[in-house]
Amino acid sequence: MLKIPFITKEKAEEIIKTYPTPFHIYDEKAIRENARKLKQAFSWNKGFKEFFAVKATPNPTILKILKEEGCGTDCSSYSELLMSKKCGFKNPDIMFSSNDTPFEEFQYANEVGAIINLDDITHIDMLKDACGIPETICCRFNPGGKFSISTTIMDNPGDAKYGMTREQIKEAFIRLKELGAKNFGIHSFLASNTVSNEYYPTLAGILFKLAVELKNETGVDIKFINLSGGVGVPYTPDKEPNDILVIGEGVRKVYEEILVPNGMGDVSIYTELGRFMLAPYGQLVTTAIHEKHIYKEYIGVDACAVNLMRPAMYGAYHHITVLGKENAPCDHVYDVTGSLCENNDKFAIDRKLPKIDMGDILVIHDTGAHGFAMGYNYNGKLKSAELLLREDGSVVEIRRPETVEDYFATLDGYWNVIE
Repeated sequence: MLKIPFITKEKAEEIIKTYPTPFHIYDEKAIRENARKLKQAFSWNKGFKEFFAVKATPNPTILKILKEEGCGTDCSSYSELLMSKKCGFKNPDIMFSSNDTPFEEFQYANEVGAIINLDDITHIDMLKDACGIPETICCRFNPGGKFSISTTIMDNPGDAKYGMTREQIKEAFIRLKELGAKNFGIHSFLASNTVSNEYYPTLAGILFKLAVELKNETGVDIKFINLSGGVGVPYTPDKEPNDILVIGEGVRKVYEEILVPNGMGDVSIYTELGRFMLAPYGQLVTTAIHEKHIYKEYIGVDACAVNLMRPAMYGAYHHITVLGKENAPCDHVYDVTGSLCENNDKFAIDRKLPKIDMGDILVIHDTGAHGFAMGYNYNGKLKSAELLLREDGSVVEIRRPETVEDYFATLDGYWNVIE
């Protein structure tokens, strides 16, 4: 798949006059189109709802765009719940899926009317003590073992810290029903960033069968099944993207094969997509500022792992385009690096690229999810701005860059002592 930046060199140069690199920029038009396509894919399900994973791109402007497209939010912390509330999300458009959850966060989740998704059976007592058991409740399932599609192992849920065993979720449903819960949901996440149209239908089959069994064994009223995230994007150009319409049709077939014959044709389908919703529609724009010629050829840019941690943390691939040189031969091999005092601060290793000159503008693709969000302040580096390319072609700043004052703000009251 050819990866083409959604801004040209000329547009980037125009933007940089006002907003210096590095910055993350998001494509509003593409975000909206993708949200509508997802809704179309699951339009067969009357209660379908996408709860966008706030952790992927926690920016109020992005959340408000998705709210306008009918999405809710998936939150995992107090801050994400607070952001959702301030953006106008309210019951039942907030899902709270967390783990090792503090007592106070259960209280706040209940206060804002979020649907609470329990990660562990021991959380029942904590929730009861924190705010009581709400009428609508969800539990997270972990089947254990390895998760495979056909003969390919996709992930290893048995090593994951999330969710309940089969026996635990049954026991949890019985107990929650005794404590007053009336409406139940099932949630599960078995694999991350799958580039396969089979993942969601396969997961759906597992959860739909479980729902039928739990209904028969416990007598609970299962209102929704949350397929969570896991539908990914092709970071490398050699992979084809998922077809969400094919995925939605695959889930529909399994729904009609399993749930409908068992009298559960009114169960709502929920999703919690972050990467699929945003990753391709955000890019990190950075400028080449140094070159180094030792045992390897290095290009240093003004961004670093503070702006995009995934390559340093996971060895993740992100495609790079040198603006204005899209058609030039990729006849140079570079490590593209940031300035952190860590040797893993590299956006690319041994990457074939056109010859890069100082001042060239590089676009690092697919940073719209888990890009800015994972930023940190190692070496005292400051987080960059976030920009939005509006549908009319204008560009607005939706988060200003951090300042040194921001970095030292938490030292108020201590700074004078140090001096």
